[in-house]
Amino acid sequence: MDFVGVSALRRVNKKRAGSIVHWGWAGLAFFILTGPWPANALMPQPQIAGGNFPVFSREKFLCLLALILGVILPDINLAQAQSDGSREYQIKAAFLFNFAQFVTWPRSSFPDPDAPFCIGILGDDPFGPALDETIHGEEIDRHRMTVVRGQSVDDLKDCQMIFVSRSEEGRVGEILSELGSRPVLTISEVESFTRSGGDINFYLSDGKVHFEINASSAQHCGLKISSQLLNLGRIVAP
Repeated sequence: MDFVGVSALRRVNKKRAGSIVHWGWAGLAFFILTGPWPANALMPQPQIAGGNFPVFSREKFLCLLALILGVILPDINLAQAQSDGSREYQIKAAFLFNFAQFVTWPRSSFPDPDAPFCIGILGDDPFGPALDETIHGEEIDRHRMTVVRGQSVDDLKDCQMIFVSRSEEGRVGEILSELGSRPVLTISEVESFTRSGGDINFYLSDGKVHFEINASSAQHCGLKISSQLLNLGRIVAP
């Protein structure tokens, strides 16, 4: 069975996965991700004596581990991105997929119980086929995942997540104002996006993909970001 988060990591890292074993604990982490395990083998268990150890599903644990690997492993280094820009967006596509596992949307976000979970790309699409391939056949809380492209907020009115492309840098304020308090997770790679009121923004540091989170902005829109995800991102104030 291909668990949530594992397929995304495999797609991003398929060509160089073998090299991970050369990095000690990182190799062990990859072995954990790909090995056949009993259903509860990787579920964190409650502490017996005191404390509030988080308990979450195996799928979310694997997804969280995939995010950690994506942030800190040298294998996901973007030093070659100048010659192969598609690799950067394969990684970012996996991040978008994983973000959806750690955010809770209100029920009103979906027009009906059978509506798809829609990731919208606003403006020029930098992902190519990578995002479609990453989310193909996947679901979020029984909502089939799909990708929609558009040039205006109105084109993406049914989306739960919107990626604002660099091509829209000059009108970020207008876009966020138009979205208002709708329960939509906004993501970009435009500088100062989160400080302008966006929810999550990608940035590169030391050749690796990182992200920052404006938690208060997401909360204002009725979205709940898991503490596990908050612990991985850099928190910024608007």
